[in-house]
Amino acid sequence: MIANSIVRHVLRDMARYSKIRTLATVFATASITFLLLQSTCDEKKMMGGLNNQRMVQRSTDHVIKDKQTDKEYEYSRDMPLIFIGGMPRSGTTLMRAMLDAHPDVRCGEETRVIPRLLSMRQQWRKSVKEHARLLEAGLTDPVIDDALTAFILEIIAKHGDPAPRLCNKDPFTLKSMTYLHDVFPHGQYLLMIRDGRATVHSIIERKVTITGFDITSYRDCLKKWNTAVESMYNQCLQVGPQWCLPVYYEQLVLHPEEWMRKILGFLKVDWDTSVLHHEDAIGKPGGISLSRREPSTNQVIKPVNLGALTSWVGHIPDDVKRDMNKLAPMLDKLGYDPNAYPPNYGTPDKEVLEKSNRIEKESEKWAENMKIVQENKRKAVDDVIKQEKLADPNRFVPDRPPMQQRPQKFPNRMNPNRQQYQDGNGPENKPKPAGGKGTFDDLMKARMEGDRQRQQQQLHQRRQRREPAHPRVGGYY
Repeated sequence: MIANSIVRHVLRDMARYSKIRTLATVFATASITFLLLQSTCDEKKMMGGLNNQRMVQRSTDHVIKDKQTDKEYEYSRDMPLIFIGGMPRSGTTLMRAMLDAHPDVRCGEETRVIPRLLSMRQQWRKSVKEHARLLEAGLTDPVIDDALTAFILEIIAKHGDPAPRLCNKDPFTLKSMTYLHDVFPHGQYLLMIRDGRATVHSIIERKVTITGFDITSYRDCLKKWNTAVESMYNQCLQVGPQWCLPVYYEQLVLHPEEWMRKILGFLKVDWDTSVLHHEDAIGKPGGISLSRREPSTNQVIKPVNLGALTSWVGHIPDDVKRDMNKLAPMLDKLGYDPNAYPPNYGTPDKEVLEKSNRIEKESEKWAENMKIVQENKRKAVDDVIKQEKLADPNRFVPDRPPMQQRPQKFPNRMNPNRQQYQDGNGPENKPKPAGGKGTFDDLMKARMEGDRQRQQQQLHQRRQRREPAHPRVGGYY
């Protein structure tokens, strides 16, 4: 009996311990499984592996410090950036110079980088094949937008002195106005508008290269002007009057104070009379910096004047005048009279007349000021290049020596009598045989002349087909 009782107690205790072990095993397994699943989900979230998940930069504000005053300025994509644009030769440089004279605004020279990036993005979007490749690589629209926005913001903020209000002036930037309004939601836009006939004449006269423009044809340039201005003007209307203000160049020149008060009010910037005397701040420390490579520099160095308002009159061909309504219907839409030569833009302010008369009397003074500004700019650029060379000596490749100083790889292959040629005793200095074909050098010169003529003919045919050649440095894309 005693043995049976002991056996029953042992079996009961073993069953109880077995249940406890089972419960413990189940609890431990569940806990480990939960922890593993939780860590996997967190890792996926961090790596952006889940659908509709993006890595978010918590701090979007950046700080730039003024070296002269030790004052710090914050900048971000949510700040009210100012964008000045329009067709080249329509007053964009004058507008930015007048704003640059304000102590709270800094625009600076054309970056030329921003409109090219925006144009590249448009090409990616238009090309179905290229867009598909980007999507395959994970470069979705939000990813590209964040990268472009960060790049554009850094360019605007750091290519000049810091200021409370930052401004960018690249004429064709406003061809992407609606996109910029999406990525810079508080940005403001000044669309410069000028009589298309004056703009086209200035482009042709100064040989300002623009991709797609035949700068030898008024007819072609007026068509392209109409298309570009129509696109930018419609986008200005689309973003609304709260964010975009059309500024007429003629009215800005005739009534600068009235329009600058209107512009500063639109930008919510306090009034300052310095914007009416921008010429006093050009080339001075903390003042307005001008580029030697921008075509308008020699004009904006002077006070606001009437010199360029009607200088185009008398240069438009008669056949183009007859077709003006068809070539450039935007003239009438913008309020210009396409049949008036010269047009009546209005009566200038008294101060503008006085400044215009003073400029004519002091022409030598402004020419001298232009030389000083260019020399100061050259020295500043040279200093930057020297610093870059010290930081990275291998970055800059030395210039190639002139042709006559380069060693000849095969000095005697084509011309065994080279030394005689240099001494003046070669066959090129001897009289040609009567009825002969001339010397070897004569044949080579004739061949080179033929090649040059063929190149000129190909260039002419390309212009006839309106195919843009490679734009020169200083042109617009």
